[in-house]
Amino acid sequence: MKNVIEVQNVYLKYPSSKNDTIHGISFDVKEGEIFGFLGPSGAGKSTMQKILTGTLRDYRGSVHIFDTEMRQRTHDYYEKIGVDFEFPNFYGKFTALENLKYFASLYSGRTTDPLKLLEKVGLLHDADKKVSSYSKGMKMRLGFVRSLLHDPQLLFLDEPTSGLDPANARVLKDMILEQKKMGKTIILTTHNMQDAEELCGRVAFMADGTIKAIGSPHALRKGGTNTQVEYTFLDNTREIRKVCTLSNLAHSQDFQTVLKKGLLTSIHSKEQTLEDVFIALTGRGLQ
Repeated sequence: MKNVIEVQNVYLKYPSSKNDTIHGISFDVKEGEIFGFLGPSGAGKSTMQKILTGTLRDYRGSVHIFDTEMRQRTHDYYEKIGVDFEFPNFYGKFTALENLKYFASLYSGRTTDPLKLLEKVGLLHDADKKVSSYSKGMKMRLGFVRSLLHDPQLLFLDEPTSGLDPANARVLKDMILEQKKMGKTIILTTHNMQDAEELCGRVAFMADGTIKAIGSPHALRKGGTNTQVEYTFLDNTREIRKVCTLSNLAHSQDFQTVLKKGLLTSIHSKEQTLEDVFIALTGRGLQ
């Protein structure tokens, strides 16, 4: 697979800031990949997304997307990408359908029937309601389908499931995976560990404007630590709890003894989560 995005040694300083917000970031994203930026608020995720979407051009380093340096990007670039903001803006006095029809008119190519998209996210019966009456969750779903209107090759999704109930979050995640199956490349910006693990082929841990680690969620969770196993057993009438690493379980005399005597009452592994790994690498939580 070819690289859709290639970022090399990028720095950025906002005019009002004394120091760089982004420090020496490098990564690449392959065609058809879901790549996640995972980190807490203020980590630099949104700034990196603004660079990738062409909003910020005063960076140092190199950012190539579709083989074009982003400083030289043209308006044609926006025909190829879809952007779903965490706090989407709409024309409040327009209905949802009127909003989508208007945004569809801005593209030169063929667009998807907005009613079909609204139906997919459960908004078909609210299509003729003014967006000003929509809840945050409804606006989030509307913002998501707006990003799909023109069938873009590259999607930028910023906290796409924020504020959604589990059922609607599931709908959006399934639609994201559908886009991947269609060969779309997706950049997912989130602090939601579960979304990142469920959707992303690779994630970049961001903190303080730098990338601390890049890898698949599975590799990051497994790297550098040994899974712990917690087990309990009966000692007369008392229940005892002990913890042992998975690699040493077969050699643990205590475990072997209670296992052979049939005294074991429970056993489960305590695998580290992505957030555990993130905290170990950065000393900070994801929220």
